[in-house]
Amino acid sequence: MNFPQADLLQSLREQLSANGFAFSPAAVTRACLAQFGSLDDWNAFAESWNNLALDSYLIDHGRYRRRRHAVFDAHGAPDDLERCIVRAAHQPHYQSKAYNQLQGGIERWFEPIDAQAGDGSSLLTILRFCHDLFGSLAPHVPDWRVEVHQFRIEARPDEPGQPTPEGVHRDGVDYVLVLMIKRTNTST
Repeated sequence: MNFPQADLLQSLREQLSANGFAFSPAAVTRACLAQFGSLDDWNAFAESWNNLALDSYLIDHGRYRRRRHAVFDAHGAPDDLERCIVRAAHQPHYQSKAYNQLQGGIERWFEPIDAQAGDGSSLLTILRFCHDLFGSLAPHVPDWRVEVHQFRIEARPDEPGQPTPEGVHRDGVDYVLVLMIKRTNTST
């Protein structure tokens, strides 16, 4: 694509407004992210997915999902140069039964995202991008609570990987970014 980066970001905003979702290929996503900071630690950031803890909350006791979790606070309007994104104290992930009938209704204490990934430039860039993108769709909301989940779904010959074993559900939030970091050992 040979569009200016600002046009790519505006296109994402328009797709989200019109459709409620947007699919962004890797090249477009990287160009948009580059407007909000550095990705100089991307390799280490991606490598952090190799050190996720087993998700022990799976109701079926499966061993196919690994994850880590962190919460951030984002303050200030998206166009405010003084806006800040700060990591909050470690806390549980909670979904009500209304949003997750299988695994909702409990506090799930996942291992925290490690400091190198959580404090690194790539994650901060992603969070700035999200604050700008989603903040432009909700300009009346200056303060955001942001949950970051690192997931790794593992499939084995005797156990399929299940990204959402609880089935179709909503997260109970207005905006979600799902960013695939890397696919390994997959047929498609």
